[in-house]
Amino acid sequence: MRTLFLAALMASAATAALAADLPTHKAPMAPAPAYAPPFTWGGLYVGINGGYAFGDASNTFFANPNGGVVGGTLGYNYQMSQFVFGVEGDFDYAFTRQSNNFAVGGVTGANTFKVNWITTERLRLGYAVDRALFYVTGGYAGVDTHATVADSLGNNFAQNNWRSGGALGAGIEYAFTNNISVKGEYLWLPMQDQTYWSGLPYQETNHLDISLFRVGLNYKF
Repeated sequence: MRTLFLAALMASAATAALAADLPTHKAPMAPAPAYAPPFTWGGLYVGINGGYAFGDASNTFFANPNGGVVGGTLGYNYQMSQFVFGVEGDFDYAFTRQSNNFAVGGVTGANTFKVNWITTERLRLGYAVDRALFYVTGGYAGVDTHATVADSLGNNFAQNNWRSGGALGAGIEYAFTNNISVKGEYLWLPMQDQTYWSGLPYQETNHLDISLFRVGLNYKF
């Protein structure tokens, strides 16, 4: 009887040891849920822009130069809570030009006035509402102008000038993804006065303001 009991005990122990060596069938642990980082406007970005410029060359013989613009943008934002602080620069080619006829002292003629390039370097202050950014902006603006005049006496003159001024405006930008955003903005560019045709009968001091309406597409790194 004792022999049978010992045999049964040893068999039970062997079975338990064998069961311990068998692989388990427990389900694997579920991976920890992945959380997307919250959206932020902070960081470096580049973009393209385009729009239309309305020039005001009042009080001169020049007509108002109007036309389209297209160019590129580079900027950087820093976000603190819902406030966004940034710097932005852009360089646009302008298709703005206008011609005008005139008469001075019995001599008739025609002139053209063109804005070939527009650049701005500005600070931006914005308020973010989730993926929408409302901002005001201001800084430096510069434009490259080209003017010509031809009169009935056969004279032809041309003058190029780089003119500096200011830039003030506001806009709204919306981020469709964490990297891609679109914007619309208005900028007012008052330029310094410039004298054309110095020493000639057609000499005049030209005043120029530009109203710039643009849309843009930006990519944030």
